[in-house]
Amino acid sequence: MGYSCVAITDHVDLSNLDFVVPRMVKVARDLNQRQSVKLIPGAEITHVPPESIESLVKKARELGAEIVLAHGETIIEPVAKGTNKAAILSGVDILAHPGLIDIEDIKLAAERGIYLEISARHGHSFTNGYVARVAKEFGARLVLNSDAHSPDDLMTRQFAQMVAYGTGLGENAFEEMLGNSQDLIKKIL
Repeated sequence: MGYSCVAITDHVDLSNLDFVVPRMVKVARDLNQRQSVKLIPGAEITHVPPESIESLVKKARELGAEIVLAHGETIIEPVAKGTNKAAILSGVDILAHPGLIDIEDIKLAAERGIYLEISARHGHSFTNGYVARVAKEFGARLVLNSDAHSPDDLMTRQFAQMVAYGTGLGENAFEEMLGNSQDLIKKIL
């Protein structure tokens, strides 16, 4: 499909972080010696109380996660209010599906260099237009993410271009988000 790398960021919380991340790191090390597509091991902090996010982000990094996301306040799941802000303050790399994120949180993400996700996942994508518009207005950087839960969810370049275009940011939206993703990968690796 033309991918040079893929980040695997399984859902983690207090119950499974110390189990999932070390195994992901081990699998990544093994596969990265055998294949041309680089696997970046990570974690997506999911459905935890906002006050627990900072310690989980720190622990995920200590366990070897090279990229850390937080499951944001999507409108289709019951995510605790304050999760977006806690994730940004905790220094995640990407705030995934941030839903109807507050303007102050957008500004904070822009200040701290936290990337906001434009999602191709059904449901999480419902607020892509809003996220794109306010991110653009306040200078937050966007990345396009498949939020794949199976290999069939991985995006072709053509589909990714359509999702990016669907944000309403214009024809250059895909290239800008791709550039942001490449910048993030360089920062991580």
